[in-house]
Amino acid sequence: MASDELKNLYPFLHLQGQEPSTIEDLASSIEQKVALGLAEKERFFKEKANELVAVSQAIAAVYKNKQRMFAMGNGGSSCDAAHFAVEFQHPITTGRPALPAICLSTDTAFITAVANDVGIDQIFSRQVESLGSKGDGLIGFSTSGNSKNLIEAYRKAKEMGLTTIGLSGGDGGIMASSGLVDHCLVVQTDSIHRVQEVHLVCYHIIWDLVHTLLANHRGQI
Repeated sequence: MASDELKNLYPFLHLQGQEPSTIEDLASSIEQKVALGLAEKERFFKEKANELVAVSQAIAAVYKNKQRMFAMGNGGSSCDAAHFAVEFQHPITTGRPALPAICLSTDTAFITAVANDVGIDQIFSRQVESLGSKGDGLIGFSTSGNSKNLIEAYRKAKEMGLTTIGLSGGDGGIMASSGLVDHCLVVQTDSIHRVQEVHLVCYHIIWDLVHTLLANHRGQI
């Protein structure tokens, strides 16, 4: 039998033969969330169009020079990093070339070894150090901009001569203020979900712009 505590948290689960009284409220909540998401996207892309172009030009320059992109993030943002990488590695549009992009969040053995032996703050910087080279690019995803392991990776990347790019939220956090990130796109909202939604659209647009910028260089990359 369900406890009183659970019944209080989820009363609609315990209504026998009745429609939940909250259906209309939930439907209204969906409409509100969609409206907020659309408004945030519209505001961001209106304000950040030139910055998006600059980021796309920076990534296109990496590929024109026959270098690689690396992507990183924690939690849900690690999924964005993986998604970013696969978009470039496996383009779904016919005629667009596969381009090297490596997600630094997916090597479980390496990440757990470094986290265990040195500390979680070094899980990305050690990979940048071992895999990266001058002229490569590093992009990081963070809803707060304050992930220490991303900042340490940017620090190493700048030492090595990589182009650094960040997608953040809120006020941009350390990512935006550190001076370690060449291009930082900040979604200025405290809603983690809205930040992640904008990030998703953002790197899809970046992917498209990069390929547009590389159109005259196909066969040379």
